[in-house]
Amino acid sequence: MPIPDVLRSEDFVVTLNGQPVPVVHAAASYDYVNFAITGSVDIKITARDAGFWNAGVDVQPWRLGIRPTRKGNTIRFHLKRPADLAISLPQDFLNNARMLFIFATPPVAPPPKGKNVHVVPPGLHEGNINPKNGEIWYLDPGAVIQGSINLWHVNHVKILGSGVVLYDGPQNPDSDQGWMQRPDWHCIGALDSHDVEIRGVTCLVRSRTWSIQMKDSTGFVYDGLHVIGGNPGNANQDGMDWLGGGDTIVRNSFFRTSDDVFAMQGNWDGYGEAAMVHPGHEVANILIENSELSTSISNIVRAGWPQKTYSSHHFTLRNSDVLAGGIGACGLPFALFTYWGDKGASGDQSDFTFENLFLDDWYSLVQMKQENPALHHFIFRNIWALGQPPLTASLLAGDVYDVHLSNVKYGQQRVDQDSRVPLSVQDGAAKPIYDSAAGVQASFSVQGTAVIPGQRVRFEATKQKIRHVRYTWIFGDGSKANGRRVRHRFQDALGTELNGDREGSGSFRVLLHVENKRNPNEQDWAEQPVIVVGRWQSAQPDVQVKPGLHYQIYPGTWKNFPDFAQEVPANIGVTSTLKMADTGGFSHYAAVWDGYVIVPTDGGYLFHLMARDGAKLYLDGQVVAQTGTPFAEVCGSPGNAVRYAAGAIGLRAGKHRFKLEALQTMSLGTPQLLWEGPGIPLGAIPAAAFVH
Repeated sequence: MPIPDVLRSEDFVVTLNGQPVPVVHAAASYDYVNFAITGSVDIKITARDAGFWNAGVDVQPWRLGIRPTRKGNTIRFHLKRPADLAISLPQDFLNNARMLFIFATPPVAPPPKGKNVHVVPPGLHEGNINPKNGEIWYLDPGAVIQGSINLWHVNHVKILGSGVVLYDGPQNPDSDQGWMQRPDWHCIGALDSHDVEIRGVTCLVRSRTWSIQMKDSTGFVYDGLHVIGGNPGNANQDGMDWLGGGDTIVRNSFFRTSDDVFAMQGNWDGYGEAAMVHPGHEVANILIENSELSTSISNIVRAGWPQKTYSSHHFTLRNSDVLAGGIGACGLPFALFTYWGDKGASGDQSDFTFENLFLDDWYSLVQMKQENPALHHFIFRNIWALGQPPLTASLLAGDVYDVHLSNVKYGQQRVDQDSRVPLSVQDGAAKPIYDSAAGVQASFSVQGTAVIPGQRVRFEATKQKIRHVRYTWIFGDGSKANGRRVRHRFQDALGTELNGDREGSGSFRVLLHVENKRNPNEQDWAEQPVIVVGRWQSAQPDVQVKPGLHYQIYPGTWKNFPDFAQEVPANIGVTSTLKMADTGGFSHYAAVWDGYVIVPTDGGYLFHLMARDGAKLYLDGQVVAQTGTPFAEVCGSPGNAVRYAAGAIGLRAGKHRFKLEALQTMSLGTPQLLWEGPGIPLGAIPAAAFVH
């Protein structure tokens, strides 16, 4: 079916079982394909730009274990069942990322019959949909509404089908006007409306406005919704907002936003003093489940705001994937969940549950601050972080109590104390409760320390205390297996994301899913990278060494790494840890640490690097990890966000040349460097391993 010029994309060519399908330009640099899936399909994606996939391929959600094959600028993989996927280059998920979304959906039911049914046929339709009480609107496949859906003081309305609403409004791209409650101001806007069902609709939002806004509205059901938003300002483009009201169910949906994916407030009438202190209405009874969530900036879920007064209760987010959590800060750092009650904010907020959630690219777990009563009974249960550590610390501050962290896991490590979150508890907040894990508990071991391509590797899951347990392995190379003990061969060293060096080493994201066959709701996951080594780095010849690393400090405001050989350091010394270097009082500088790192045993090692203004790690003269371009925080928060990079390498036991370069031009804080390897869980490199 032909698509309008306003939606046509030429960045990718996509075929399903050899047949081409339309690729739609959504917003910013995001494209998508939407099709009904009735059986297994072979998906082939060819990028317009030659070499586009050379840096790797990231297919989310990671728990599905999809790893494409790659040939030139074409990738391909199989899909057997409905799924919403995000495909990009690894670690490329910010506002300027080139992303392709695949929406493989169940077949859409035909339109109902009746005099109150309005069918929008295929084609481009300029204007808005303004339903009346009791009406049903059906958007045929191929129907594109260039406008808004306005639900203003209506009841018993249904919006069905699989059409598109393309919203590109008159909002100022340089300021926030998206909060306004106006008709024709959002993809879907609701005011004082009730008993509304919206299924199968795709919202494409290109302007700086909140995508779906509901004010004092209740009884909404969203199912199979797809929301893609992107704008030049990279802000103020929430996915779904409640301003009073609630009683909402969102399921089987996909969100890619340029601000909070979900946000709750009692009201919002601007940023002026009077608007802030005016009490708002209660928000209650919201369920979000079985969905895929992604944002370029801000939080997955946010509630509260400085000076605001309102109450909220009974919110649940469960059985969903966080594909990309926004990086940076707006007053508080961004997180899976943020409640920002500051400057006299008040209200009672209770009974929030976050359960069975997978975190792919993410920033921090929780930021909760409330000055007046109170935030209480918040549960974080079965939170499975895959592939990376948190990039910044979490916070509980003020009148906050009865917060439960139950089976929150980073890889295989269960969080059981504040230092492992990490979490700061301030201003009278109660310490969180770390509940014991119940039911099945997933963990596993990997035989051997040095894995090479084609080697048979033994995996063993920890035996459970109950019978009737199913063990499912996802090896990160596109294959799966069942059983408590399994053997597997990795055929190459490119890693799950195809970003390893063919003659180097690659990291495979191995997942274990353990479930009670008689009660599938009783489940647990564990993740651990397995480094497959294609080339070994030999240790340096034995030399006399002393503890610590050399460091050099070069004053200046550097936008890029200088040629240090041409610069003269202002301060030099030896330090046992990165944080203990004497910067000489300079606040803007470049720093270099160099020496050796002692590797205890042969094996594949994964290094995790985190820095705000830029950092680069070298081992034996080769770049192993380099953080991305600095990304400024917003809302007046100083400095840049923490950027993350990881690199795999095969190291023989012994001393290896070590060098870390870092910039501190806008932000405070030393780079953080973690490692993991044979017998070494994810953690900081011990000071005893650094010598010079």
